[in-house]
Amino acid sequence: MPATPATRALRAAKITYTEHVYDHDPAVTDYGQEAATALGVSPDRVFKTLIVESESGLAVVIVPVAAMMDLKSVAATLEVKKVSLAAATDAQRSSGYVVGGISPFGQRRQLPTVLDQSATGHASILVSGGRRGFDIEVDPQDLVGLLDAVVAPVAR
Repeated sequence: MPATPATRALRAAKITYTEHVYDHDPAVTDYGQEAATALGVSPDRVFKTLIVESESGLAVVIVPVAAMMDLKSVAATLEVKKVSLAAATDAQRSSGYVVGGISPFGQRRQLPTVLDQSATGHASILVSGGRRGFDIEVDPQDLVGLLDAVVAPVAR
C-alpha cells in the first residue's frame, strides 16, 4: 500500500499502526460497514471520521460505524450552539481526502477533534487510512495524543 498523508503523519509521530487493505466495491456507500465486514472486525471497533460544521468552523468527529453521531452531544462537547454534517465538498477540501476515505490523521489542517468514548474500551480501533479500501488500526490513546482529541459520549 503506498503511503498516504495519514501513514506519513503516524510514522513522523513514531506511532505504531497496522495497515488493513480490502477491496472496495464502488457501489457501496456505507464505507465503514463495508470495512468491518471485509476485514472481519466488529463494527464497534471500526470508526468513521466525520467532518461537522458549526458557527465556529469545522471539526472532526470519530464514531463507531455501528452508531450514529449525536449532534447535540457533539455541539455540547465543542461548546457551540449546534453542529451539522459538513457538505462533502467542504469535508474533502478541508481534509484533503475523498468521502469514504477521510482519515483523522494527516489532514490538510488540524481541526478540533472529538472521539467517541466507546473507543477507549478497545485496545485498538480501525479508522480510514486515507483512501477507500484502506484502514489503519491504532491504539485509541495514540489517536487522542496525536490529534489532541477530546473524548466524549458523542455516538448513539
